[in-house]
Amino acid sequence: MKKLLFFALCLALFTACTSSKLARQNPAAPGFNTAESDAKAVAIANQVMHAMGGRKAWDETCGIAWTFLNRRKLTWDKAAGVCQIQWLNRPLTISVDLHAGTGNVLFDGVAQTHPDTLVKYLDMGKKAWINDSYWLVMPFKLKDSGVTLKYFGKGKTDAGENADILQMTFSDVGVTPENKYHVWVDTKSHLVTQWAYFPKFSDEKPALQNPWGDYVRYGEILLSGTRGKMGGMLPMRVLE
Repeated sequence: MKKLLFFALCLALFTACTSSKLARQNPAAPGFNTAESDAKAVAIANQVMHAMGGRKAWDETCGIAWTFLNRRKLTWDKAAGVCQIQWLNRPLTISVDLHAGTGNVLFDGVAQTHPDTLVKYLDMGKKAWINDSYWLVMPFKLKDSGVTLKYFGKGKTDAGENADILQMTFSDVGVTPENKYHVWVDTKSHLVTQWAYFPKFSDEKPALQNPWGDYVRYGEILLSGTRGKMGGMLPMRVLE
């Protein structure tokens, strides 16, 4: 009995030390709602970041190029804060500085110069980047500014996989702060394996729910390439 108690104590101490180490390696962004977030949800978010390659690897990723559900091609220079978005169903290419809101617009190969036109399309480009990048790198953003994380207990994905379920809500961030997400985190791999999107916090049923699968290492980080029947994020590459 004493040996079992000693083993249990050692395991608890090891778990606590590991959790503390992951928390130090993945500090919350300024404005993350630590006070109202569940400690267990935050600890799981730290495990997700570690499983995806770690905070240092994410911070040092210079950029990513990918195709969003066969709708748009994006080349995001993460270090410079600039993204080029090429629409695949219309002759439109936008390159936008995500901080300054400046950039250039090509429509049918012609550079657009009218100030009102530039404002309209550069705003469209930034909103496309916000949406498309979230579909790709959401697991790295669980402790972003304005986020509140809640732990909803254990459950199963639609594929029958065991998972911890988190809820993400937002305050004063992005273009749709009224959104809500449920996120399934695999209990063994600590990778996100499913999410559900609710247009409003008060919604009881999601507008969509699909899997995150086909994780592949790109550079030093992992990225998921498929979203079920909706399509995928391939091809992808990490910019050097």
